[in-house]
Amino acid sequence: MSERLAGVADIECVTPDLNGVPRGKVMTVEGFLSERRLQLARGVLLQCIMGGYPEAEFYGHDDGDLVLCPQADQVHVLPWLDQSRALAICEAVELDGQLSGLSTRAVLRKVVNQYAERGWRPVVATELEFFLFEPNRDDTQAFQPPVGLDGRREVGAGAFSVSTSNGLKPFFDEISAGMAALGIPRDTFMHEMGVSQFEINFVHGDPVLIADQTFLFKHMLHEVALKHGLIAVCMAKPLARVPGCSMHIHQSIVDQASGQNIFTEATTQQPTAAFNHFIGGLQHCMAELTLLMAPYVNSYQRFCHAYASPNNLCWSHDNRAAGLRIPASEPVARRVENRLPGADANPYLAVAASLAAGLYGIDHGCEPSAPAQGEFTAPDELVLPGTLHEAIHRLDRSEIARGLFGAEFINGYLATKRMELESFMDEITPWERRFLGSQV
Repeated sequence: MSERLAGVADIECVTPDLNGVPRGKVMTVEGFLSERRLQLARGVLLQCIMGGYPEAEFYGHDDGDLVLCPQADQVHVLPWLDQSRALAICEAVELDGQLSGLSTRAVLRKVVNQYAERGWRPVVATELEFFLFEPNRDDTQAFQPPVGLDGRREVGAGAFSVSTSNGLKPFFDEISAGMAALGIPRDTFMHEMGVSQFEINFVHGDPVLIADQTFLFKHMLHEVALKHGLIAVCMAKPLARVPGCSMHIHQSIVDQASGQNIFTEATTQQPTAAFNHFIGGLQHCMAELTLLMAPYVNSYQRFCHAYASPNNLCWSHDNRAAGLRIPASEPVARRVENRLPGADANPYLAVAASLAAGLYGIDHGCEPSAPAQGEFTAPDELVLPGTLHEAIHRLDRSEIARGLFGAEFINGYLATKRMELESFMDEITPWERRFLGSQV
């Protein structure tokens, strides 16, 4: 570690809060290498996106501390900074040594451990979409794409284009170099359907590792964009009448002893009962867990365009209108793609919710619906909540959620989301003034 941090003065010791925002402290490398204990108030993990906190009952009336424990495999020198600085992803641990019940990283670790108890290893990959815009100095105005090399702004219709005329190649070159320096393997990268919208696909692996990489990539994305005079936006729906941003999650399960994908029968190469029950579990649980995948008011704007962002729990073979898609693949790579989470979701929570729901289905023998084919209409029981208010209500009523993630976490999460909804309701939108102000 001393060699890795040679020449580095400071290190950012961070852990994801419930929204996936890095929270922590900056300490000297000398203090870090001497393993000086670093503590953080428990309530920070429940900090809402506006900066406030719910009532102390949700994190302890004493407002006590927890300990930030750096993960040795997630200590990185930050390649985009001129002055050498490092970052360490930390686990939030209570003073008694237990994983914090408020930590989203710990929530995911506990789900992965439940698979390990059964002799299984879940394998996931994320696909993250994002926009690149000019800095938005007036938040009453819409985001604008940057001016390209031809002196014009992109107007869309650039899906899967490999042209460099947008002038963003220096930015993406630094992103690629940064991923290599941070040890994040890069699979594919593409221009998506939206205006100045892009997608990065991560290589499949251990769920906690992939969540760490997604978390670290988003941090780098914002920092490098600012360096290049841009802003990176991972909102679920930053532009009207333009597709939103998803974070699709591919998931399969490997038997630790044999190394076989338990979704495929070894002799017949056909889908197994575990595969069907995993899908059934997602269908049974995910409507109640929608708030973990769509955490903000804006998240539900994304569901308005059903093809690009399905708001249903139907499953299908290679049909992107279904929320649960089975990609075309060889039997050894049989997997379930969860297309429901937005790019605004905390990757630890989205992956944890999806894996926990699938495991619930296997444990309880949940049978899935018939697969959807072609053009279809989702039945009411397979439609997701359509508003933040409804998603809060569904999660609040969910005994399944408290059983999967613990009452402390679910109650704290709900308290923060109610604060965020109340903050939004305190503002009047331009649409309301435009259409209601003069006519009703």
